[in-house]
Amino acid sequence: MYFTSLPDHSKPGFDEQLHFNRFRKSNVIFNTNAQAGGCDDHVGCLSIKTTLSGEEWYGIGRRNLVVRPGQFLILNDNQSYSCRVNQARVFSIFFKREFAARVFYDCRASEETSLDNPFVTDTGTPEFFQTLHNIDSALQSRLVTLLSVLEKNGYDADEISEHLLYLLRQLIHVHNMEAHQAMRVSAVKQSTKTEVYKRLCSAKDVLHSSFMNKLDIDTISSAACLSMPQLIRQFKLVFHCTPHQYLMRLRLQHAADRLTRDKDQVSDITLQSGFENTSAFCRAFKAAYGVSPEAFRNGHRTRAV
Repeated sequence: MYFTSLPDHSKPGFDEQLHFNRFRKSNVIFNTNAQAGGCDDHVGCLSIKTTLSGEEWYGIGRRNLVVRPGQFLILNDNQSYSCRVNQARVFSIFFKREFAARVFYDCRASEETSLDNPFVTDTGTPEFFQTLHNIDSALQSRLVTLLSVLEKNGYDADEISEHLLYLLRQLIHVHNMEAHQAMRVSAVKQSTKTEVYKRLCSAKDVLHSSFMNKLDIDTISSAACLSMPQLIRQFKLVFHCTPHQYLMRLRLQHAADRLTRDKDQVSDITLQSGFENTSAFCRAFKAAYGVSPEAFRNGHRTRAV
């Protein structure tokens, strides 16, 4: 099924049960320019969330995180969540449970096993790490191709299913890479490694969602439910930098992007990127990029011409 507008859950007479039953019957795609919308309590199937412009906020348990262009979020089957969107181009895909299970079975089974049991469906899906990811070139290609097909040919269930199969295989590849990354956690038990990694991802999501705000290590530690020393140690083992270094990278990347796209004053970009004063921002920017913010902006303008 394909939707180009978000449902209005607050509309009188809106049938919540009918709406959510659709997700059990088929794959569902939302591709819409949303002025405002969302839901307070939804239990969905396996899905991928991204935006082509603007922001979409999700509440998962005690966590609140924001999906921006260039990022995506995977939500597991039967995960309860809330979402809010305001003036954003939303692109979400919900995978039918049986469809996802069959793709997962195909990913992990040998060709011989698939020949012997070609119609196995009740195999479940992996528990994805529900954290923000950057969209890499391979996934970007899949998403761009899918959008192009939808815009040119409309929604043909069989054609779209073929594209969703390869998209889901790409997401499973991302999951396997993350599972490997979780092995960097310093712990003896596999279950402990996984739990610590999930909490480190919560810390990372706080940094991505709130980098423009004033953040201190105690706030991040509390959000991740990790002690301050454990957070710093394990974060560096897994992500090869400390939380503060990661935060600075996010702020500087945001500032660099703003400098290439916008005409705002450097002082405005300073505050909107989370820096408290312009001089500190300029020093950090030059240390990272080798030139001042103004020189960086002028260099991009020259190349654009």
